[in-house]
Amino acid sequence: MKIKAKIQISGVYTDLVAITLMPDNMANMNTVIKEKGAVTYFEAHKLGSLIASVDDYLMNAKVAQDMVEVMEIEGDEKKGVINKWNFS
Repeated sequence: MKIKAKIQISGVYTDLVAITLMPDNMANMNTVIKEKGAVTYFEAHKLGSLIASVDDYLMNAKVAQDMVEVMEIEGDEKKGVINKWNFS
C-alpha cells in the first residue's frame, strides 16, 4: 500500500521557491508549478519515510523562501540592479 501526501505552496515568488527545490526531488516526489502556486506530491510505502520526505522538503522550502525574501530586499536596496527578479 502506498501512502500519499500533497503540499501546496503559494505566494509572490512561489515559482522560484519550487524551481529551486525541484532538483532535490526524489523518485517518490513530483512537483507541478501552477499559475497560482506549486504542488508537490509525495508517495511512500512507509509512513515514517513519507514523514521524513515531507519534513526535509518543508525545511528546504523555508530556506528557499528566506533566500528569495533576502534577494527581494537587496534588489529593492540596489534600485534597478535586481528589479523584482527581472534579470532580462
